Amino acid sequence: MIGRSLRAIVNMDRLGENTLWIDCDVLEADGGTRTASITCAFVALVDAIHAWRPELLAAPCVLNDSVAAISIGVVNGTNCLDLDYREDVSAEVDFNLVMTGSGHFVEVQGTGEGATFTRRQLDDLIRLGKVGIERLTALQHRALGPIWPFGH
Repeated sequence: MIGRSLRAIVNMDRLGENTLWIDCDVLEADGGTRTASITCAFVALVDAIHAWRPELLAAPCVLNDSVAAISIGVVNGTNCLDLDYREDVSAEVDFNLVMTGSGHFVEVQGTGEGATFTRRQLDDLIRLGKVGIERLTALQHRALGPIWPFGH
């Protein structure tokens, strides 16, 4: 899931015959470890490229976009964003959403754990997840500061 998410935003032609290894260990969390790994892996990727070959972040950039992920779900009939462990294990509906900073989907992974869900619930959850992704993208931008490849 992490590699797939990062590959979705890397311009492989611009990267050339190089391999980047990004390994993320979430040392402390209360749920959402896969989504945290994806979100942090993007920051690590930009930082690694900047340290290795900063010219790859200039136009045309080796990255096509940013990427972040978040968990969303239905807990006790309520839509929730960024589920903690307690919410995750009791969720009736559980999703992981991976999106680019420009709003394109990389992955939508969802399950009705203890119940089915409607198309309207799915749409509502995706809208809520998009809000979370936008917040995470802003935090990524702030963490990367001047090496942010998109300048916005």
